[in-house]
Amino acid sequence: MARPSPAALEPRKSPRQARSAATVEAIRTATIQVLLAEGVARLTTTRVAERAGVSVGTMYQYFPHKEALLFALVSEKLEAVAVALEQAAGALSGRPLAAIADGLAHAWLEAKTEDIVGSRAIYGIAVEFDIVELTRAGSQRLIRAVEGLLATACDAVVERPGAVAFTLLALMGGSTRTVLERGAADAELAILRAELPRVCRAYLASSATARGVTSLRAALRPA
Repeated sequence: MARPSPAALEPRKSPRQARSAATVEAIRTATIQVLLAEGVARLTTTRVAERAGVSVGTMYQYFPHKEALLFALVSEKLEAVAVALEQAAGALSGRPLAAIADGLAHAWLEAKTEDIVGSRAIYGIAVEFDIVELTRAGSQRLIRAVEGLLATACDAVVERPGAVAFTLLALMGGSTRTVLERGAADAELAILRAELPRVCRAYLASSATARGVTSLRAALRPA
């Protein structure tokens, strides 16, 4: 699917009143429902408007076409994940590497599972909608945050922090997507919450050398 120019993807206006905000939220919810029920290929502004309970004209006041609607949905989700990771990085700065691994894993899972339905819908958009440029920019933002955080670890030096940050994010992203795309069963989410931090700790341990401790393995044990 060819994507319009960046300017054409921007919302026509932003909601300024509570009623307008409620309308945009209804459109967002309806978009996710249509995506999950029928897929991105069958999503139309008419279907979304009908499900949201608004007129097509009202929807066009905010989103001029289908692509702008999908772009807004993806942008919102990517921004939420980026903010969550950046906030976690700030809180974890200067901590031991094990705490950093655990904190990043927990922050990632919290951001991705806070709105499971929305997250699943985004994966469907990614298959058929050209969001490469958007996701690449978001990915670089996350890599910078994690790379900078790794450099602050008080007990270890992470070798090639940029590559490690990239791989750690890919690891967290791939495992979470696998669970969410197949339904996000409670039991599977519980396993992921328990095991993903362990995987992150092990990977960071293999990518670092100790700083002022006799055993990096001992330093990376959970507190």
